[in-house]
Amino acid sequence: MITMKEFMELIDYKITEGSKYGWECYGPNAYMLDSWNGEQDGYSFTIIFDTKDHTVYEVQAHDYVHNRAYRMVNPDFEKKMKKEAKRRNVSKKEAWDDVNYIDLGVDDDFIQKALAIKAGEDYDTSVMVNLDLPDDILLKAALEAHKQNITLNDYINKALASMVEEYKAKGLFKEAEDV
Repeated sequence: MITMKEFMELIDYKITEGSKYGWECYGPNAYMLDSWNGEQDGYSFTIIFDTKDHTVYEVQAHDYVHNRAYRMVNPDFEKKMKKEAKRRNVSKKEAWDDVNYIDLGVDDDFIQKALAIKAGEDYDTSVMVNLDLPDDILLKAALEAHKQNITLNDYINKALASMVEEYKAKGLFKEAEDV
Protein backbone atom coordinates (compact mmCIF):
# COMPACT_ATOMS: atom_id res chain seq x y z
CA MET A 1 0.00 0.00 0.00
CA ILE A 2 1.21 3.50 -0.75
CA THR A 3 2.74 5.25 2.25
CA MET A 4 1.95 8.72 3.60
CA LYS A 5 5.39 9.86 2.42
CA GLU A 6 4.81 8.61 -1.14
CA PHE A 7 1.41 10.28 -1.27
CA MET A 8 2.71 13.59 0.07
CA GLU A 9 5.56 13.60 -2.45
CA LEU A 10 3.10 12.72 -5.22
CA ILE A 11 1.01 15.82 -4.45
CA ASP A 12 4.06 18.02 -3.78
CA TYR A 13 2.82 18.43 -0.18
CA LYS A 14 -0.07 20.59 -1.44
CA ILE A 15 -3.06 20.00 0.86
CA THR A 16 -6.22 21.92 -0.01
CA GLU A 17 -8.51 20.52 2.69
CA GLY A 18 -8.87 17.86 5.32
CA SER A 19 -11.44 16.42 7.67
CA LYS A 20 -12.20 13.53 9.97
CA TYR A 21 -13.30 10.55 7.90
CA GLY A 22 -17.05 10.12 8.37
CA TRP A 23 -17.28 6.34 8.26
CA GLU A 24 -16.41 3.91 11.06
CA CYS A 25 -14.75 1.17 8.97
CA TYR A 26 -11.26 2.61 9.33
CA GLY A 27 -11.51 3.31 13.05
CA PRO A 28 -11.82 6.40 15.26
CA ASN A 29 -8.56 8.02 14.11
CA ALA A 30 -9.29 8.00 10.37
CA TYR A 31 -8.61 11.34 8.69
CA MET A 32 -8.90 12.47 5.08
CA LEU A 33 -6.64 14.88 3.20
CA ASP A 34 -7.37 16.26 -0.26
CA SER A 35 -5.21 17.94 -2.85
CA TRP A 36 -7.18 19.68 -5.60
CA ASN A 37 -5.65 21.78 -8.37
CA GLY A 38 -8.57 24.23 -8.18
CA GLU A 39 -9.93 23.54 -11.68
CA GLN A 40 -13.34 22.01 -12.42
CA ASP A 41 -11.77 20.12 -15.33
CA GLY A 42 -8.64 19.31 -13.39
CA TYR A 43 -7.78 16.69 -10.82
CA SER A 44 -7.77 15.88 -7.14
CA PHE A 45 -6.14 13.28 -4.92
CA THR A 46 -7.32 11.94 -1.58
CA ILE A 47 -5.71 9.92 1.17
CA ILE A 48 -7.49 8.37 4.15
CA PHE A 49 -5.14 7.42 6.96
CA ASP A 50 -4.84 6.89 10.71
CA THR A 51 -3.67 9.96 12.62
CA LYS A 52 -2.07 7.84 15.37
CA ASP A 53 -0.09 5.16 13.53
CA HIS A 54 -0.24 6.57 9.94
CA THR A 55 -1.76 3.41 8.46
CA VAL A 56 -2.99 4.29 4.98
CA TYR A 57 -6.49 2.95 4.41
CA GLU A 58 -7.26 4.33 0.98
CA VAL A 59 -5.87 6.58 -1.75
CA GLN A 60 -7.83 8.06 -4.65
CA ALA A 61 -6.98 9.87 -7.88
CA HIS A 62 -9.72 11.82 -9.65
CA ASP A 63 -9.19 12.79 -13.30
CA TYR A 64 -11.99 15.24 -14.08
CA VAL A 65 -10.65 15.90 -17.59
CA HIS A 66 -11.26 12.30 -18.70
CA ASN A 67 -13.97 11.41 -16.12
CA ARG A 68 -11.88 8.65 -14.54
CA ALA A 69 -11.38 7.79 -10.90
CA TYR A 70 -8.81 5.39 -9.47
CA ARG A 71 -8.39 4.11 -5.96
CA MET A 72 -6.47 1.67 -3.83
CA VAL A 73 -7.99 0.28 -0.66
CA ASN A 74 -5.74 -1.28 1.95
CA PRO A 75 -6.54 -5.01 1.67
CA ASP A 76 -6.47 -5.36 5.46
CA PHE A 77 -9.52 -3.05 5.68
CA GLU A 78 -11.37 -3.78 2.45
CA LYS A 79 -13.89 -6.17 4.06
CA LYS A 80 -14.74 -3.64 6.77
CA MET A 81 -15.29 -0.92 4.16
CA LYS A 82 -17.52 -3.21 2.06
CA LYS A 83 -19.48 -4.27 5.14
CA GLU A 84 -20.13 -0.67 6.18
CA ALA A 85 -21.10 0.31 2.62
CA LYS A 86 -23.62 -2.53 2.58
CA ARG A 87 -24.96 -1.55 6.02
CA ARG A 88 -25.35 2.06 4.83
CA ASN A 89 -26.83 0.88 1.52
CA VAL A 90 -24.26 2.97 -0.36
CA SER A 91 -22.25 2.08 -3.44
CA LYS A 92 -18.61 2.74 -2.67
CA LYS A 93 -17.89 1.99 -6.32
CA GLU A 94 -19.32 5.32 -7.48
CA ALA A 95 -16.82 8.18 -7.45
CA TRP A 96 -19.20 10.84 -8.79
CA ASP A 97 -22.13 11.07 -11.24
CA ASP A 98 -21.89 8.11 -13.65
CA VAL A 99 -18.18 7.58 -12.88
CA ASN A 100 -17.12 4.48 -10.97
CA TYR A 101 -13.80 3.90 -9.26
CA ILE A 102 -11.32 1.68 -11.01
CA ASP A 103 -9.67 -0.30 -8.22
CA LEU A 104 -5.92 -0.73 -8.50
CA GLY A 105 -3.77 -3.27 -6.72
CA VAL A 106 -0.25 -2.20 -7.67
CA ASP A 107 1.33 0.86 -6.03
CA ASP A 108 3.33 1.76 -9.14
CA ASP A 109 0.17 1.68 -11.27
CA PHE A 110 -1.49 4.23 -8.98
CA ILE A 111 1.62 6.41 -8.85
CA GLN A 112 2.12 6.39 -12.64
CA LYS A 113 -1.51 7.27 -13.29
CA ALA A 114 -1.53 10.00 -10.62
CA LEU A 115 1.67 11.59 -11.95
CA ALA A 116 0.29 11.63 -15.50
CA ILE A 117 -3.06 13.05 -14.33
CA LYS A 118 -1.24 15.78 -12.40
CA ALA A 119 0.95 16.60 -15.43
CA GLY A 120 -2.03 16.62 -17.81
CA GLU A 121 -0.47 13.81 -19.87
CA ASP A 122 -2.06 10.81 -21.54
CA TYR A 123 -1.66 7.59 -19.58
CA ASP A 124 -2.28 3.88 -19.87
CA THR A 125 -5.79 3.09 -18.60
CA SER A 126 -5.16 -0.64 -18.33
CA VAL A 127 -4.79 -2.05 -14.82
CA MET A 128 -1.57 -3.67 -13.63
CA VAL A 129 -1.74 -6.92 -11.68
CA ASN A 130 0.96 -8.72 -9.74
CA LEU A 131 1.58 -12.27 -10.90
CA ASP A 132 3.73 -14.73 -9.02
CA LEU A 133 4.44 -17.46 -11.55
CA PRO A 134 6.50 -20.57 -10.86
CA ASP A 135 9.89 -20.53 -12.60
CA ASP A 136 9.00 -23.33 -15.02
CA ILE A 137 5.87 -21.52 -16.28
CA LEU A 138 7.73 -18.22 -16.47
CA LEU A 139 10.46 -19.86 -18.57
CA LYS A 140 7.89 -21.43 -20.93
CA ALA A 141 6.13 -18.07 -21.30
CA ALA A 142 9.42 -16.28 -21.99
CA LEU A 143 10.37 -18.81 -24.65
CA GLU A 144 6.94 -18.58 -26.28
CA ALA A 145 7.10 -14.77 -26.23
CA HIS A 146 10.51 -14.96 -27.89
CA LYS A 147 9.12 -17.28 -30.60
CA GLN A 148 6.32 -14.80 -31.27
CA ASN A 149 8.80 -11.88 -31.24
CA ILE A 150 6.85 -10.04 -28.52
CA THR A 151 7.71 -9.02 -24.97
CA LEU A 152 7.02 -11.32 -22.05
CA ASN A 153 4.62 -8.70 -20.71
CA ASP A 154 2.69 -8.64 -24.01
CA TYR A 155 2.57 -12.44 -24.09
CA ILE A 156 1.19 -12.65 -20.55
CA ASN A 157 -1.34 -9.89 -21.26
CA LYS A 158 -2.56 -11.81 -24.33
CA ALA A 159 -2.76 -15.05 -22.34
CA LEU A 160 -4.75 -13.42 -19.55
CA ALA A 161 -7.15 -11.74 -22.02
CA SER A 162 -7.65 -15.09 -23.75
CA MET A 163 -8.41 -16.80 -20.43
CA VAL A 164 -10.93 -14.11 -19.49
CA GLU A 165 -12.71 -14.51 -22.84
CA GLU A 166 -12.74 -18.29 -22.39
CA TYR A 167 -14.23 -17.96 -18.91
CA LYS A 168 -16.85 -15.51 -20.17
CA ALA A 169 -17.82 -17.86 -23.00
CA LYS A 170 -18.24 -20.74 -20.55
CA GLY A 171 -20.24 -18.59 -18.11
CA LEU A 172 -17.57 -18.98 -15.43
CA PHE A 173 -16.73 -15.31 -15.16
CA LYS A 174 -17.94 -13.77 -11.90
CA GLU A 175 -18.70 -10.05 -12.02
CA ALA A 176 -17.03 -7.94 -9.36
CA GLU A 177 -19.10 -6.94 -6.35
CA ASP A 178 -20.54 -3.46 -6.19
CA VAL A 179 -18.24 -1.76 -3.71
